[in-house]
Amino acid sequence: MTATSPDPTGLPYHRMARYSPHHRWWRPLLGTVVLVFGSVLATVFLYILTDEIGTAAGYPELPDGGADFGPVLGTGLDLAFIAVDLPLVLLAVLWLGRRPAGTVASVTGRPRWRWLAWCLLAAVPPMVLLPMVAIFLPDDQGDGGGSDVWVGWQTFLLSLAMLVVLVPLQSAAEEYVFRGWLLQAAGAFLRSSWLAVLPQAVLFAAAHGWGTPWGFADLLVFGAVAGLLTIRTGGLEASIALHALNNLLAFGLSAMYVDGLASDETAADAPWQLALVDMASVLLFAAIVLRLARRRHPQHLSAPVPEPIPPHLLPYVPPQGAYWPYAQAPGAYGPYPQPQGMYGPYPQPPGSHGAYPPPGAHGAYAPPPGAVWPYASPQGSHGPYAPPPSNGAVPGPAAAPSGPDGPGSAASDADAPGPAAPSGPDGPSPAALGSTASSPDLPGDAPGPAAPGDLPGPDGASPAAPGAASDSAVPSSAAPANVPSPAAPGDAPGPAEPSSAGPRPAAPGDAPGPDGASLAVPAAADPPGGPQES
Repeated sequence: MTATSPDPTGLPYHRMARYSPHHRWWRPLLGTVVLVFGSVLATVFLYILTDEIGTAAGYPELPDGGADFGPVLGTGLDLAFIAVDLPLVLLAVLWLGRRPAGTVASVTGRPRWRWLAWCLLAAVPPMVLLPMVAIFLPDDQGDGGGSDVWVGWQTFLLSLAMLVVLVPLQSAAEEYVFRGWLLQAAGAFLRSSWLAVLPQAVLFAAAHGWGTPWGFADLLVFGAVAGLLTIRTGGLEASIALHALNNLLAFGLSAMYVDGLASDETAADAPWQLALVDMASVLLFAAIVLRLARRRHPQHLSAPVPEPIPPHLLPYVPPQGAYWPYAQAPGAYGPYPQPQGMYGPYPQPPGSHGAYPPPGAHGAYAPPPGAVWPYASPQGSHGPYAPPPSNGAVPGPAAAPSGPDGPGSAASDADAPGPAAPSGPDGPSPAALGSTASSPDLPGDAPGPAAPGDLPGPDGASPAAPGAASDSAVPSSAAPANVPSPAAPGDAPGPAEPSSAGPRPAAPGDAPGPDGASLAVPAAADPPGGPQES
């Protein structure tokens, strides 16, 4: 497995306990205590449980009071009890170390399976050489071979299948405990790799029991070499490969003979001859792995240590509700009162257009007819007011009727609008009144009393047109007699009679009618002698 050049700011394997922004000096110590007590409690519990199950199943009883499961099943239970330490180490790294659980496997944060395969290949030559040399070594009685009885193929194959499954788990669990947790716990306080390796190597040798001094030395060398290879290669793959093949070979040779697996002897009880051969095989494995590491370049430094996360980015649960330190308010709007609907603290109006529902698409205010948003279209070029008359007359207050003693002359009276003059014997002619006599009232004009014979205006009101008559004759007695009529020069007094000649042509100055045509005032015909009586 070829790896890129490691980051020089990373950590070596034995310093990986500091690979956490939450590292504290007491975490490795606390984790070690919890791991030891947890392993002891788990082992005792499992032993008691299996003894109860074996006694209930009718297995024979051992001299110490436990159930005798036989050499094959008993060895399998012992290996399984040791394998339980593997998940305990991962939990201690994750919960107490406050770092990823994979950091105990390698500096990459995960097991490197390809590099593990290369290490297994590197462990094959030493493990093949070890039994070949051990055959010719003398035993405790001085002979070079044993006279043990062959167990048989059926029992041997059953034992071998059990060993192939459980020995790798047992070996990996021991490596995770000693070359994993304990090595990194010592490295949290010691920078030197040599000094960090020694505590776990001594504890590893002591965990196998106190046998012969040569056996203890063999285990001590194994622990030290495995620890140095772990630091040099950046992970537990090399030590797991060597440990698994070594144990598989030792248990496999014992399973070939009757009661071989039932023996209480361990590697700590090895004689000096076997201890020396085993130490030589371990050193040979180390030489092969180091040479392979120079060619494959496995990563031996971790990535840079992660920076602490700012407190405001950390997910936390406040102690006093979701709006701590303020009092939690009902609803989803924090400490402030929840608004009524989607319009803030104001009451929600009926409908979906806010407080002022618009009548259409022009906002809250209704535009005049024909308006183009956002500005209202005026009625012509003069805004919302009626356009002035075409003769240029300026609307103003109603003029007082002028008479012989009035302030204005007949010419000025014709220009100022006023109340309509009644038609009668003394009424002025339409020509004398000019254009204003028949023009409709403008805004601001004071309306005058409608006289009989007036033509209706565009808005339904009768404009003051004296002398105008429709198709029927109007008697002169219908006009009010108490209303003075201004006399225009040239007009002869007399009652107005309807004319059969029809309307006269439009005279200059006549005001336009509602349809754009000039308002024609019928000509008054005054027969000589006055009105006829029936």
